[in-house]
Amino acid sequence: MDTPPAANLRSKTRRALDDLNGATTSPPSSPLKTTRNSPYLPTPTETIVLASFPVILFFGTVFSLLSPDVRASHYDAATQAHSQATAPSYFARKSNLFNIIFVKRGWFWITAAFFAFVLTHPGTKNATVRLQATLRWVLVTTWWFFVTQWFFGPAIIDRGFRWTGGKCELVEDKVEKGEGDTKEFFTAVACKSSGGRWSGGHDISGHVFLLVLGTGFLLSEVGWVVMRWRGSRREERSVVMTDGATKTATVEAQGLKGEPVPGDALGLGGKFAAVIIGLSSWMLLMTAIYFHTWFEKVTGLITALVALYAVYILPRFVPAIRQAVGLPGI
Repeated sequence: MDTPPAANLRSKTRRALDDLNGATTSPPSSPLKTTRNSPYLPTPTETIVLASFPVILFFGTVFSLLSPDVRASHYDAATQAHSQATAPSYFARKSNLFNIIFVKRGWFWITAAFFAFVLTHPGTKNATVRLQATLRWVLVTTWWFFVTQWFFGPAIIDRGFRWTGGKCELVEDKVEKGEGDTKEFFTAVACKSSGGRWSGGHDISGHVFLLVLGTGFLLSEVGWVVMRWRGSRREERSVVMTDGATKTATVEAQGLKGEPVPGDALGLGGKFAAVIIGLSSWMLLMTAIYFHTWFEKVTGLITALVALYAVYILPRFVPAIRQAVGLPGI
């Protein structure tokens, strides 16, 4: 028996409504969109890493204020340390082996770890990648040299100390007696080697500067290469192109495009760098607890962060600089 026209129409209408409802409640799946990071700011992971430095300094400073042993030990502002005869900890002594062997020769260890990674990791075997990584090392090393060793004369740390009223007490005594002039000892090293005391003024913490700069440098150079080698796509840097467009940094990638590669992602050089990073972080905490005032530590931190931003963030939105120094892992 044929279906009545009215019933047939109702059946078709019901099916059409069911199809419409199904399309409304179950839309076709679409790929998830990832949030593009600003080229002017660190990525979320970089932000966590950078935030760890002030957190370590804050924790160390609070610990020094709450610890009975630290508070009971006399602090000498001229030497930026506790009295060595009654030091509250082995790490509070300037003669501890970690300070003498590692921190005092800190940039040597940072440099050794960097080149051990760059020259052995397969992710940096491209000649251009290695050259650009070396240029970034030159920039960071130059800033370290200017701040701590020499800046067209005395280093920036020494100049800042003098500009804020610091002086060598030995020279001041000689001037009063007519035996010397105020320009005789312009650096902390020259003053101390002549038996004087570097006092007054503001002394940027060279230890904090060195440890933050070196740790941030190694984490940037090793971290992005290892993430790309592992095929991590959780986040990516954004870059500004020559035409003003903002794109992900992978558009300029040489070699790997983010595919995971079997094997040890860190490699021997990466493991060496990880040890140096861990030791630097520990000594940063020890510096935060036992050495320098909080303001001296903060200025050391800021001085290091300026260089990290200039070398690793600035090239992302200045194409001309990026073409010269590149980006780690790209």
